[in-house]
Amino acid sequence: MKDYKVTTSIALKKIETKVVINESKKELKNIRRQLGELQDKLYAHGKYAVLVCLQGMDTAGKDSLIREVFKDFNARGVVVHSFKVPTALELKHDYLWRHYIALPARGKFGVFNRTHYENVLVTRVHPEYVLGENIPNINSTDDIDIHFWNKRFEHINNFEKHIADSGTLIFKFFLNLSKSEQKNRLLRRLNKPNKNWKFSPGDLKERQLWDTYQACYEEAINKTSKPHAPWYIIPADDKPTARLLVAKIMLQALSAYPEIKEPELDDKIKVNIETYKKQLHNE
Repeated sequence: MKDYKVTTSIALKKIETKVVINESKKELKNIRRQLGELQDKLYAHGKYAVLVCLQGMDTAGKDSLIREVFKDFNARGVVVHSFKVPTALELKHDYLWRHYIALPARGKFGVFNRTHYENVLVTRVHPEYVLGENIPNINSTDDIDIHFWNKRFEHINNFEKHIADSGTLIFKFFLNLSKSEQKNRLLRRLNKPNKNWKFSPGDLKERQLWDTYQACYEEAINKTSKPHAPWYIIPADDKPTARLLVAKIMLQALSAYPEIKEPELDDKIKVNIETYKKQLHNE
């Protein structure tokens, strides 16, 4: 899975958006079962949490990926958060606050469907959104310069380093969708009555800003892919393959932590197991 991890500076235009793995659906069933079993061990071990961050252009397949990859998890072992436009309460705090309070507890997986990176992506493309945060000394978009964005990258790196040091294992996946495939998926939303509800005219306005978004993603990935919080660029034009790759990357990385296992029984309990069995049988 090293082919997908960002370890050096990348240029998104040079990275493939479509890879097709045969039998990907069948292989995914096996891997997600193993992930489900691993989550049980993670919960019993109780010292690590896992944070899965999903980013990508609209229609990249984030929702369906979550549904398919985490299907075999205990429902109580994974919590999904989808970050929309900040609420009035969230805007009264710093921009990372709502992400801090949504972090997974030790023993659980947390999935951020869109993430804290929206604060250097959507707001970078639409800097007027920052004005709603009521930040001191930011009175107009003219005050939002390169120094402002570099500070945000620093904040994000510090945030991720802090939670990693505290036992959160971080996976950041960019679902790398081509513009032509996005067009096809938007058309499917319009052509299928049961998918119409997913479409918004705003989708087309944002599509016109495709190149700007790609440049912002590229910079964000290059500035924040760290050993403790790496980015993985996943070719997303083929959904089954994208799901499989995400699942395989997580399983491979988490399997490198042999200490994540069920705790040993207390010796006094262990030696009396047969006694407890007899006690129950004799009720």
